[in-house]
Amino acid sequence: NTRFKRSRLCWEEVASGLLPGETVVKEGKAAILFPSANEVFYNPVQEFNRDLTCAVITEFARDLLAQRGVKVVVPGEKERVVVSLSEEANEADVQTEEKNGAEEPAVTVTAGEKCERGLRVLEGLAASGLRSVRFALEVPGLRSVTANDFSTKAAALIARNAQYNGVNHLLQASCRDASMLMYEMRGKKERYDVIDLDPYGSPASFLDAAVQAVSEGGLLCITCTDMAVMAGNSGETCYSKYGSVSIKAKYCHEMALRIILHSLEQRAGVYQRYIQPLLSVSVDFYIRVFVRVFTGQATVKNSASKQALVYNCVGCGSFHLQRMGRRTSNGKHMKYSPATGPPVGPECEHCGQRHQLGGPIWAEPIHNLPFVQKVLSAVSGNPSRFGTSKRIEGMLSMVTEELEDVPLYYTVDSLSSTIHCNTPPLLQFRSALLHAGHRVSLAHACKNAIKTDAPPAVLWDIMRCWEKANPVKREKLSETSPSFKILASEPSLEACFTVREDANPQSRKRHLTRFQENPQAFWGPKARAKAGGGISTNLQDKRKKCQNKRKNQITDSSQLKDFPCKRFRQVSSPTGMKRLSGTCELCCNQIKSDLT
Repeated sequence: NTRFKRSRLCWEEVASGLLPGETVVKEGKAAILFPSANEVFYNPVQEFNRDLTCAVITEFARDLLAQRGVKVVVPGEKERVVVSLSEEANEADVQTEEKNGAEEPAVTVTAGEKCERGLRVLEGLAASGLRSVRFALEVPGLRSVTANDFSTKAAALIARNAQYNGVNHLLQASCRDASMLMYEMRGKKERYDVIDLDPYGSPASFLDAAVQAVSEGGLLCITCTDMAVMAGNSGETCYSKYGSVSIKAKYCHEMALRIILHSLEQRAGVYQRYIQPLLSVSVDFYIRVFVRVFTGQATVKNSASKQALVYNCVGCGSFHLQRMGRRTSNGKHMKYSPATGPPVGPECEHCGQRHQLGGPIWAEPIHNLPFVQKVLSAVSGNPSRFGTSKRIEGMLSMVTEELEDVPLYYTVDSLSSTIHCNTPPLLQFRSALLHAGHRVSLAHACKNAIKTDAPPAVLWDIMRCWEKANPVKREKLSETSPSFKILASEPSLEACFTVREDANPQSRKRHLTRFQENPQAFWGPKARAKAGGGISTNLQDKRKKCQNKRKNQITDSSQLKDFPCKRFRQVSSPTGMKRLSGTCELCCNQIKSDLT
């Protein structure tokens, strides 16, 4: 309470004008005050994240408020149409919302107005409040926005930014522990309609409170930036945080999305709640998921059959999924039983190597295609609304083209690398799968990805046929290598690599911005916030010094560290002479010179 009162006094004392050393950063319709010495509060690369979130919440509000008799109006938006990616749009593909037979809502709301029947939004970790200010200025149909941060300096900055942008009637600053704030709002009448969590690193410690504090059918927006953990570098750490073991594989970014969805479903199930993913994307150095949360004891029973273990071959990269449970329809009733398995033998049938076990992961669709289509239509129909509209359009176009019922993916370059042959062109490989009678699509998480319902045996048969036309030097292959064992078998089908018209997806034909280049140097996550604010002045120098430190070993003795390695200690011998315990190739000579 004392901390809260002190922060309230701090907020009331500051004026709305610029203080010495402050700068103004403009993004969207917001103009945010930033201390010039504190870089940690703002990362311009995350503008895409904030733009996409505004677009998603706008469409979510449009659907939800229509049930309450409120119509959402966005400036610059024309008559709503459903965008089709096909070249020839049929009459059924262009449908206006006014022809649905529903009566026109009596109340209309625009961005910046307070709507008494609108949404209550919480940003649990708001930092400068930029995201919350943009919500208040750009998302229509809001009743209130709570921008919370545990730092008193951040909370004071949020209050000043709300006043500076003239959104005090919508935005309230809060200086609380995010988990405790959400736990206190678990009551059905106090819950938030939208909760946005974008922490530095893992959101795991906030998920339990979030699934309880969101309203029935409410929206959770979760960001994870701990990709090293979720992409397989530390499977044991991933299990401790998310209840799932990550695998270092080519499909690691989509697996990370399915891991966080599994964690949300598992924690929601404790309270007889379940999730429905609306949109899940892997972008730059983070992943972002948008899910709705509902309550239903009967539906929660389906949770086990929605999760799956992953068997990944360490030799050729083939993978198989094993569902955790099984449900069968028995008339009007559903019968639940344990799943049978495993789907693989002790060794991989293609290369003879062992399998890694990962998961459990979410094995159901990670997108709601009708909702994604609405967001895509809104963004493409009003491109001036966001600064990253082109990238949003390209990303969502790829999402709508993905096979929603096919978890994970292969990459063409990894398949070629396994058998040491030339990489087939993407369109030819996709055409071969289509000629074989299988479905295939790209994936937004990786530019060389292939999502297909074809089993691994078909993929390797296609690669064997490609190798016959582009032979490798088999005499140089080791008899124990995966490539030798795979190529030792004859293909059971004759692959046709003639390019088909439908092998090239529309997003690729239209040259949409799907995988953009790095926008700037050092564009990744910024430094973690410190108690006093700001970051160390030598951070960039340290980053440059540590780049490629394993590849470029230091050979110049003048660059060696001038202090003893932590792995060593000085001990006294019976003769009274000091000696080193242990050896170190890098710093031993330097330590010896210091002792002499």
